[in-house]
Amino acid sequence: MAAQNNDAEELIRLAQAGDRGAFEALLQEYYDVMFRMAFKWCGHKADAEDITQNACIKLARTIDSFRFKSAFTSWLYRLVINTAIDWQRSNKRHKTNDLAEEAGYVGVKAEAEDKLYAQQVFERVLLLPKKEKTALLLVMSEGLTHKEAAEAMECKESTVSWYIHEARKKLEKFQEKERHHG
Repeated sequence: MAAQNNDAEELIRLAQAGDRGAFEALLQEYYDVMFRMAFKWCGHKADAEDITQNACIKLARTIDSFRFKSAFTSWLYRLVINTAIDWQRSNKRHKTNDLAEEAGYVGVKAEAEDKLYAQQVFERVLLLPKKEKTALLLVMSEGLTHKEAAEAMECKESTVSWYIHEARKKLEKFQEKERHHG
C-alpha cells in the first residue's frame, strides 16, 4: 500500500508541475471515487456525472493548492462536495429517480419491500442539512473515520460526531413515523 501512496503522490506532484499525462492518470485513478461521492450526494446518475465532470475541471484548476497536509482523498472529497453544493445551488433541483435501479449500492440485497425502505431512507438522507448529510455519507458510506471526515469537511472531529448524531436523530424520527403510519 505504501508503494501505491508513493505512486499517487508522484502523480500528484507531476500533475502539479503541469504533466498532462500524470493528470490524466490521476483522474483515471480517482474518477470512480469522485463519481461515487457525487452520486451519494445527489442520488441521480446523470446529475452525478455532471457534478463529477465539473469536479474534474475544478481539480485541474486547483490541484496546485493540494499541499499534502491531509490525505489526497480527503481533499478530493471536499472538492467533490463543494462542487456538488455549487451545482445544486445553480440547478436548484434534487432528483432521486435513479435510486431504485441503484439501490444495490446501498448494500440491500433483499426483498422488494426492503429495497423500497432502503430507498426511502436514502431519500431522507438526501434531504438532511448539507453538513449532516456530508458527515453521514463520508463516515457511513465511504468508511472514513471521524478524523478523516473532519479533514475533508475542514472542521473538528467532534463536530463531525455531532453532525452524525443529529442526522441519526432525524433519521430515527423518520423511522418512527414510518412504523406508526406503515
